[in-house]
Amino acid sequence: MRHIRPALPVLALLLCALPAPAARAAPPAGGQWTAAPASGGGTRPSAEGRPYFYLEGAPGTVLEDTLSLSNPSGAPLTLTLRGAAAYNTADGSLAVRRTPDPWIVLASPEVRIPPHTRADVPFSVTVPAGAQPGDRPAALTAALGGREVDIRLHVRVAGPTLSALTVESVRVDTSRGLIRYALVNRGNTALTPRLAVRADGVFGRALDRAPRLLPVELLPAQRVELTEPWPHPPALDRVDVRLDVTAGGGAHSSATAAASFVPWGAVAGAGLALLGGAAAAVRLVLRRRRASRAGSAETPAPQRESAQTGARQ
Repeated sequence: MRHIRPALPVLALLLCALPAPAARAAPPAGGQWTAAPASGGGTRPSAEGRPYFYLEGAPGTVLEDTLSLSNPSGAPLTLTLRGAAAYNTADGSLAVRRTPDPWIVLASPEVRIPPHTRADVPFSVTVPAGAQPGDRPAALTAALGGREVDIRLHVRVAGPTLSALTVESVRVDTSRGLIRYALVNRGNTALTPRLAVRADGVFGRALDRAPRLLPVELLPAQRVELTEPWPHPPALDRVDVRLDVTAGGGAHSSATAAASFVPWGAVAGAGLALLGGAAAAVRLVLRRRRASRAGSAETPAPQRESAQTGARQ
């Protein structure tokens, strides 16, 4: 672990010439520069390229590392820099907040890089004395014009860690063929969850998917809304869907939901056929009643002879 003095001094930017290109470089298009962690830095030094920064320290310490910027083009570039906290968007993607993180201090918020040159920019992370143990995801952002490059900064405050998550709000979207659910990180470490799905119906097992790694990094205290495709559910059944989610450190959670699948098109067709048959039967009965009444009205009434007539005869 590397520490620096509590007050970060003003550090000069280190400029190194890049190898000259064989031919004259084209004018910069805003997408030729690069930003990455410098080699050999962080609390886990590595001479090889690092995909992200990793800094770990106890509350009250100040940690340091270096951001490396390169300009291989033939014209000078001026990049703006900031450090900010990272978070999960609603769909689980990682994003960087617009407001600066007070823990992060860069040697300079703006860097001018001459042509064919690399600039190493020191920065520090101050862990407050009362900081809670666990992960504090952040990022350094380099920007020029409309282009931004985010370099992940993983800060861990030393102390006890807890891996815990819950799966919630499970529901089956039968119209879209999806299982919708939410994941919530209840611990203080970033998690990469694994999901297993099973559905049991009246007619047997309708779905059985082995655990698989989700393309999501769930940050502490974050909630994400995810979906699991189910393009071929049963045509007619009532099922109980169970989701099992696990992650490193022993994190585990399960949740269930019930759903009914009914072929409403066939049911509607059968219902229309029944209604049509009933209507035809009613019309037939009414037609017969009208015919019967009409026949009764046309038949003459029988003549009755009075007692007096019979007496005269």
